[in-house]
Amino acid sequence: MGKTELIIVLILFNIFFILFVSAVIVYIRKYQQRKREYMNEIEIKTEIHKRELLATQLEIQQATMQQIGRELHDNIGQKLTLVSLYTQQLLYENRVPEVSERIDQISQIINQSLQDLRSLSKTLTDDNINQKEIVTLIQEEVDNTNTFKRCHVSFEHNFKQLDLGFVHKNVLLRIIQEFIQNSIKHANCKNIFIKLNTSEEILWELNLRDDGIGFDSTEITSNGIGLTNMKNRAAIIGADFSLESEKNTGTTLHIILKKQP
Repeated sequence: MGKTELIIVLILFNIFFILFVSAVIVYIRKYQQRKREYMNEIEIKTEIHKRELLATQLEIQQATMQQIGRELHDNIGQKLTLVSLYTQQLLYENRVPEVSERIDQISQIINQSLQDLRSLSKTLTDDNINQKEIVTLIQEEVDNTNTFKRCHVSFEHNFKQLDLGFVHKNVLLRIIQEFIQNSIKHANCKNIFIKLNTSEEILWELNLRDDGIGFDSTEITSNGIGLTNMKNRAAIIGADFSLESEKNTGTTLHIILKKQP
């Protein structure tokens, strides 16, 4: 083999070697890309499954409470009603003043217990969240809080009607309730401000703020149950959650849910 032929062979070998290495590199990159896409797909499916599972748990919880409410009304409520009638009969038939007084006291306790039971049963079976608009639900919570006059709560919104399902209304209402309770209990606030807005890009945006004592977020070593509950509820529907607070400046909670493309 001559020198020229050897050079050609070496050149061809180098070309084939470079092509082979290039092919291997391209294959590895495509493999890595497919792997990343597959892992992203798995992650998305896992997140969707997690949200669906949490949403189902909320619905099951609501159905369970309704069932308990019906059982309280139909079973225990009927028995207490019967006992109340028996005590009324004893009170009517008895002629001993001391005994009548005791029977009357028992009758009052039974009637009060029956009233409390009916109120609890109505609370559990009354499907407020499904039947009412989110604005109505929030305003009722605001009115109930303002009744105690411990802290003034104001509510603003930029829409007349917002079509939300049970899960979204449940999440919004429970987060607002948790924030109000925490602010009154821990922040010693005088005012709580609630804003719920919507736009073309945003399904809803919730802003909660109090003028309480606040806290230094850098000094928090572990999340409290209330904060964890609010975070978990926001995660159920994939909403962005942020909490800001500083000492003597109050606390602000911002939760935003963007519309799906």
